Amino acid sequence: MNQELVNIKQLLSTEEVVKAFPVMRQLRPHLTEDTFLQTVGEMKQEGYQLFALYEEDEVVAVAGVIIVTNLYYGRHVYVYDLVTSDDHRSKGYGEQLLSFVEQWGKENNCMHVALSSANHRVDAHRFYEEKMDYTRPSYVFLKSLK
Repeated sequence: MNQELVNIKQLLSTEEVVKAFPVMRQLRPHLTEDTFLQTVGEMKQEGYQLFALYEEDEVVAVAGVIIVTNLYYGRHVYVYDLVTSDDHRSKGYGEQLLSFVEQWGKENNCMHVALSSANHRVDAHRFYEEKMDYTRPSYVFLKSLK
């Protein structure tokens, strides 16, 4: 990995968000490009931000985050989405992007970074716990209202 060819930036324009869709779709395969753009637009109104890690001019990893405050974590970054393209895994990009998010959180006076990961994503859990030093303080429960 040539550091000069890798950079991370916030995705602000619709064109930038569209370029991130193929990578995000690997994590969220139920989304179409249209639903992705619509949902990201709605989430941005609530403070959601997308960051992408580029290798040269190609988006190879994406993080979707928000700063929120609650009674148990205080002000913190919540990571909704973190994915590295299948073609670029094991190059340290996920670690770089999550480390960037952690630093961004510190710069924005956050006390923690929190995220949720699906039960079947065992490799992701190993990455968070062993590589990135995250703990598993709770379970997330979900009930459909439909």
